[in-house]
Amino acid sequence: MTKVAAAILQSNCPTGLAMSENTMPNNNENAPVDFIRAIVNEDIRSGKYKPEEIRTRFPPEPNGYLHIGHAKAICIDFGIAAEYGGKCYLRMDDTNPGKEDIEYVQAIEEDVRWLGFTWDGPTRYASDYFQQMYDYAVDMIKLGLAYVDEQSAEEIRQSRGSLTEPGQPSPWRDRSIEESLDLFERMRQGEFPNGSKVLRAKIDMNSPNVHMRDPVMYRILHMEHHRTGDQWCVYPMYDWAHGLEDSIEGITHSFCTLEFEIHRPLYEWFLEPLPVHKPRQIEFSRLNLTYTVMSKRKLLRLVEEGKVNGWDDPRMPTLCGLRRRGYTPESIRDFVQRLGITKFTGITEVEMLENCLREDLNINADRYMAVLDPLKVTITNYPERQVEWLEALNNPEKPELGSRKIPFSREIYIDRDDFREVPPRKYHRLSPGAEVRLRWAYFLTCHDVKHDEQGNVCELLCTYDPETRGGAAPDGRRVKGTIHWVEAGHAVSAEVRLYDRLFVCENPDDCEEGLDYMSNLNPDSLTLLKDCKLEPALLELPPESRVQFERVGYFCSDRHDHIPDKKAVYNRTVALRDSWAKIEKKHN
Repeated sequence: MTKVAAAILQSNCPTGLAMSENTMPNNNENAPVDFIRAIVNEDIRSGKYKPEEIRTRFPPEPNGYLHIGHAKAICIDFGIAAEYGGKCYLRMDDTNPGKEDIEYVQAIEEDVRWLGFTWDGPTRYASDYFQQMYDYAVDMIKLGLAYVDEQSAEEIRQSRGSLTEPGQPSPWRDRSIEESLDLFERMRQGEFPNGSKVLRAKIDMNSPNVHMRDPVMYRILHMEHHRTGDQWCVYPMYDWAHGLEDSIEGITHSFCTLEFEIHRPLYEWFLEPLPVHKPRQIEFSRLNLTYTVMSKRKLLRLVEEGKVNGWDDPRMPTLCGLRRRGYTPESIRDFVQRLGITKFTGITEVEMLENCLREDLNINADRYMAVLDPLKVTITNYPERQVEWLEALNNPEKPELGSRKIPFSREIYIDRDDFREVPPRKYHRLSPGAEVRLRWAYFLTCHDVKHDEQGNVCELLCTYDPETRGGAAPDGRRVKGTIHWVEAGHAVSAEVRLYDRLFVCENPDDCEEGLDYMSNLNPDSLTLLKDCKLEPALLELPPESRVQFERVGYFCSDRHDHIPDKKAVYNRTVALRDSWAKIEKKHN
């Protein structure tokens, strides 16, 4: 890395945005960098661009919500621009009005901001350049590099050939420039129905790259556009529009995922004959996760068929879904940073993402107590109608965050799983005659058990040792088990949603013949608990508060349904440990 670039990186790049360990600035100009930064550094070293002239863009199509795969592209596009003191634009690739909507535009903007990035200038749109792109298409016709074709979409597909067979030229390939110009203008004026004509590039029907066999540049679509209304009835195809959009905006480095590598010759071919700026397209591997699908089409189907509760369902890999589940922007940026930038196509274990989240929340999430499956405990030797307030640290990882008061009285709730009437070997929680420590409170011993008519345990009768306040015994005796609890009189009844992985196998597309990814949906991806007991402070927290339920996991107050001081609704973000690894180990 050049000294200039390193200095800019050091002063401008927000912590954890897109840098990885091998791209951190240092004084060694020969230090290894990823291949994208190496290209940018060489362009700066050669004098092609100054660092502050670097221009990148993030260009999503507004036909759905962003997902975790887009997070990698966002961090690369915005992060690299920031490192060099350049600019990054947000551009909506809105060239397909049948699938796009202002709802998606707004969601994309919100997700980018939430992830921690700000784009330069206003949001840009491909539709901003429709007239320019049309004029350049006219220039291509005049140069003899484009023609109006009257074949149907199916005829064009069939005549394109295959990887082993050359394509067949259209009967209209050699029509005159004048005729193509006239027809193209009439296409724009709306004289022809959908599908009747297209504008195609005249390249090479024998090219080994099928994408170079006279690709379609424009098609007729009599359809309302969310920004331009009915102003246009011809719309540019992606390959024609993409390079021109980059060129018009002065993009220096156009970063794309690897599936666009085969499109790069076309990207360059379209720009070459025109008197325009020539950006450089660079491809990197996309992000794939286990137990996840990333196709917008597949995600849309999950939404439309009601398998999830909308795009921001906490089981979805969308950024708004991850946000609602309780993921932090910092953990996602950290995850992308650890992945690095390569051309290697692989699949990343979702556990890596979850561990990034655990590391972040372990440091930053306050601790509270919550009982998800309540079992009543009566402390028979505790004074009736007495309530005392005990001191509890908000976050043992950050003592400077202080403490809070929690109530304690004769009646409390513990988690049903913390009691066994007939304990198994090495069971160190509560059982008849056994002593445990109540977190932040006292030692507790069970001496009697009550059952309901069905024989189920419905109440424990216990005694406490008043000398053990705070969790330590003056006589030095030790207990092996510590359990959490919630005082009954001040307990908040809450709905807790236990979210798990949406699919049961690492590759959801790995299914029996005749079936698809939907057959691998996890029937237990959501468990609703309706009468959980929380300590009172959890009702007061605002939506999207990320907390740890001690001994249980990390949770987040729902951004839509949680109402402070009125209704407590919490989503499980991630367990304290990777329980799936234990399950898989047991079965292997």
